[in-house]
Formats: sequence, structure tokens, C-alpha cells
Amino acid sequence: MTSTPSHADASDNVWQQAQHDLDVAAERLKLDSGMHRVLRVPRRELEVHFPTTMDDGSEEVFTGYRVHHNLNRGPATGGVRYSSDLTLDLVRAYAMLNSWKAALVHIPYGGAMGGVVVNRRKLSAREREGLTRRYTAEISSMIGPDRDIPSPDVNTGSQTMAWIMDTISMHRGYTVSGVVTGKPMAVGGTRGRRESTSRGAFRCIVAAATESGLSLPGARVAIQGFGRVGSILAQLLDEAGARVVAIADDRHAVANPAGVPVDAAVDHMRRRDSVAEMPDAEPVERADLFGVDCDVLVSAGVQNQITAEVASGIRARIVVEAANSPTTLDGYAILRDRGVTVIPDILCTAGAMVLGYFEWVQDMQSFFWSEAEVVSQLNRIMDDAYAGISAMSRERKVDLRGAAMMVAVGRVAEATALRGLYP
Repeated sequence: MTSTPSHADASDNVWQQAQHDLDVAAERLKLDSGMHRVLRVPRRELEVHFPTTMDDGSEEVFTGYRVHHNLNRGPATGGVRYSSDLTLDLVRAYAMLNSWKAALVHIPYGGAMGGVVVNRRKLSAREREGLTRRYTAEISSMIGPDRDIPSPDVNTGSQTMAWIMDTISMHRGYTVSGVVTGKPMAVGGTRGRRESTSRGAFRCIVAAATESGLSLPGARVAIQGFGRVGSILAQLLDEAGARVVAIADDRHAVANPAGVPVDAAVDHMRRRDSVAEMPDAEPVERADLFGVDCDVLVSAGVQNQITAEVASGIRARIVVEAANSPTTLDGYAILRDRGVTVIPDILCTAGAMVLGYFEWVQDMQSFFWSEAEVVSQLNRIMDDAYAGISAMSRERKVDLRGAAMMVAVGRVAEATALRGLYP
């Protein structure tokens, strides 16, 4: 079961794409060449190799990472991912994206990312706990409530964050609740966390639909990726009167032009962990979901789903990047040239970072907010962020992705320049 890093081209391309997007923004902003070089690389990287005792008594060695991109706007934050295809380049890319996300929504954080190269499904609960605690110990010099605040990502969740928090607390000799976000409510978590990414994406869809003259009630929506983010977003869209006509998980897809019953679909997915054999919907090839006749296409799965070939067949007016880096460079170029509105990932997925900040603030103050307060503040921040990007898009005559990068990179560059170089 020993896991070694994968060097798949798809993951490496995410880092190339992140640097390319920065290069374009730097050119548009006429960024100083020295500042450009500083922002193009992470500030620090840690790669660890550590043993974990398995249930059968054997020891396996795993590889883990933690990367800090930029810390000039505040402590770093970013996910912890457990995945067999995790690479250092992918971690670098997401650390950089997290710097831009925080700046975009005016959250005083820098960007970080980390994780372990492992197939989570092959681990028992006890093995996952042992792996998490050992990984935490290995990266403990980098994390803390005033240094780097990890959060959940793919194949990790509130329980993983509780284990990380407890491990750091045992080392310190007292409870350090602010060392992670995404914790269970019982140990310092915040209300509204589970829905945060979906709510943030929903606010972006509402704003984009309004700008493009699309009426959300009655709009046809296809959703690729029906996990937590995709399923909650489907429910929010359904409540707004939109019609979900197709959904897909990581293996199967179903469609119904008259509308898939969303609550029943969510219940089916919860019970079976698959959209296969879903009532009131017909099976379709998963690859065909991207070509479904719809107004809004949501990509809420993993990276590199919308390639050039896929982009050529998309029929939606609005593409929603509700996952990190779901569109390749070539795929994005085709959508842009075709006039498709793409809501970029650094904005669309920022809701989770906003809630992470809310949780951190509440932990540090030991004072917790109502769910209504959380939702109200999240909506305000996301609406303001979209409005700022839209204004930049009109002013500089660039698309939403270009505008988002210009706003975010400009803010990080300003903070970096103001702080200067030490010594």
C-alpha cells in the first residue's frame, strides 16, 4: 500500500496554468518584473516522508506536502487533500490560487495548500487517524493560528480537522482551536460551513445571470460533480426556480429535460454514493453531460474536466467553475472565443475561504455567530467581490477571469511592496 507521488501531466498542467494566469495579469497590470518573479514562486515548500502503522501491524511510508505561497496579507490558509494523484506542482498551484482567492474577497490571509499522496478509500478509520496525526506532526512547524490555518479539501473533512487540531493541542499542552477551520461544531466549528462553497457559487450565478439577461427561474442547469458542493448548489438553484436537467458524479450521469427531482436526487446520492439508477432520470454517458442543452453548466468535480474537446461541445451560456482549475488552458480559450461567460474558480469557490475566516475569527474571540449572521455576511462579501470584478472587466475590457486575476494580483502585489524586503 506504499504510496509514491504521481507525476501525471494533468496535475503538472495546473501549476503551469496558474503561472500563466499570473503572467497575463502581471502584463496587464504592468507589474514590476521583480515583483512578478516574487509572486511567481511559493515562499516555502515542505515535503515529508513518514511511516504509519497499518491495521495488520505493518508500516507503510507516505509522502506529504505543505506549501506557503505568499504571507504578506496575513497568515496562510488552504486545504489538506488526500489523493493518490497529488503532486507537489498541484499543491503549489492551489497555494497560489488561495493567495488570489483571499485577496479577491478582502480576507486578510495568504495562500497555502497541502496533503498526502494516498488512496483514502483503502484506509480504515483508524489508519486515517494515524496518518493524519503523523502528517500533522511532520508539518507542525509550519501551521498555527497565526501562521497557517489548514482547512478541508478533497477526501478530508471535519473529522480530519478535529484530529489535526487535537494533535497540535497535545503538543502545545492546551487547546488551540484556531489552528484549523472546518471543524465540527462541538470543538469550535462555525455554522454555515458545509454550505459555504455552494452559497458563494450561487451568489456568483445570480449576479452573472442578471448581467447576461438570463432569468434564473426556469433556467436549465447541468451539474458535473454531485458531491457536497454540487448537490447543495443544485438545491439552492432548485429553490430559486432553476431546472436541473442533468447531473453527473465521477462515474455516471443522468438527465431529464423536464427536470431531475433535486431533493430525491440528493437523497439517492446520499444513500448509494452514485447517481446510477436514479429514479425519474435517464442514464447518459458521463462525457455527454457537458454537451447537454442548458443555460448554465456547473463543473463542481476535480481539475481539468473541461478540455478543448469538451469546451467545443458545450452549449451553455454560463460556465460555473465551482471546483479548483476545472478548465484547461486550451478549453478556456475556446470558451472565451465563443463568448461563453466563465465564472472563474478563484471567485466561485471562495465561499469556503470566507467561512474559514469567519470560523477563525470566532475561535480567536471565543464568540460565535448565528447562522443568519454568517449567511448575511457571506452574501455581502461575495456580492461585493463579484461587483468589483465586473467593474474591472468593463473598465479594462477583459473577461471575468482576467479581471479577477488583475484585482487579486494587484492587491497581493500592493501588500508585498508596502512591506518591502527584509533585511
